[in-house]
Amino acid sequence: MKASTQKRGILALLLGLSNAVHAQSPEAKFHAQDLDTKIQIGYGLAIADVDGDSKQDILLADKKQFVWYRNPGKRDAAWEKFVLAENLTKNDNVCIAARDIDGDGKCEIAVGAEWNPGDTVNSGAVFYLIAPADRTQKWDAVKFPTVEPTTHRMKWVRRGDGRFDLVVVPLHGRGNQNGAGAAVVVLAYQRPANPRETWKSEVVCNTMHATHNFDAFELPDDKGHEHLVIGGKEGISYVIQKDGKWNGRLQADHAQYAPQLAGAGEVRIGWMPKDGKATPFGVAVEPMHGNTLAIYQQDNANRESKSPPRTMLDDTIAEGHALACGDLLGVGRDQVIVGWRSPNKESKVGIKMFVSDEKGEKWTGHLIDDNTMSCEDLVIADLDGDKKPEIIASGRATKNVRIYWNSL
Repeated sequence: MKASTQKRGILALLLGLSNAVHAQSPEAKFHAQDLDTKIQIGYGLAIADVDGDSKQDILLADKKQFVWYRNPGKRDAAWEKFVLAENLTKNDNVCIAARDIDGDGKCEIAVGAEWNPGDTVNSGAVFYLIAPADRTQKWDAVKFPTVEPTTHRMKWVRRGDGRFDLVVVPLHGRGNQNGAGAAVVVLAYQRPANPRETWKSEVVCNTMHATHNFDAFELPDDKGHEHLVIGGKEGISYVIQKDGKWNGRLQADHAQYAPQLAGAGEVRIGWMPKDGKATPFGVAVEPMHGNTLAIYQQDNANRESKSPPRTMLDDTIAEGHALACGDLLGVGRDQVIVGWRSPNKESKVGIKMFVSDEKGEKWTGHLIDDNTMSCEDLVIADLDGDKKPEIIASGRATKNVRIYWNSL
């Protein structure tokens, strides 16, 4: 889930807390629209306004191309596809980050490529894309001269001094074998005035192994900067930004739970009203590419605990690889959406939504996609401006990019 979606969710939660907290959850209703049925893998998605028309566009990191689909501003209309860049490296592309970081109404884009998780020394590449005057044409790719190997995930993250840094999370540490050896080095790159010049970097975190995904989030009491949650071999780490510096701690130490958890893959932050305040909770797919979905309750009583209360929501997915949180039902508390890419015990792939009761104690699962989306990634965004967010997903084996329109 993108930071802008999180902020909208927090704002809606706070504004509507007095009456929404007592609301019963309406029935989830979605209808699907395929934007593309000929992608190769669909490694990663991003949502941003590419062309400055105030509509949210969809961006995709595919096997050899980075592309974007232009929002037509109308449900079920055709989305035109444009290539940003292609064939940047010998190996596959793997990730994309898009966000308006200079306030001009048009997003900046960075991408990751040279994907080879078996090479923990020489793989990995990061590029900044420079937009042409006509953003529907190909963009100029500026390669970073030095990166950590196994580039895997990236996001633009707001810093306390008003700038946005590009945070890049590799899969493995340099020379790491089977998750053992050197820890993963997560870096934050600062964009220079001239993006063709050297980007300064700083270490965000270097204590976890085999990290898979991360999320950026803003706490209600903090303004102007975002924090991180990272899933890896050890469990779930929070990296808190304070006074312009990063401070990490292992928040959910999987060694203190069941041994079979063996770390976290996908991780996200959701929001739930508690004691009259918006309170975050963590959610994770466990282990990496795992079959279990679990939430971790966060509040003042266990904020420093390495073993906060854990609730398993589902253990029937297979290769869970996509996760998001957001209030798609308009009830003042976030739902959890999970996608998996391999056939489960029922020989099906798909997407599920989990909805909690008013207290966040009981969760109910609802099937959103039944065996037509082998989900590699998914994000949440309001694509038509009706304040009812949609689900956007990319399918690895099913070769599709699809919108699940919110039809409440």
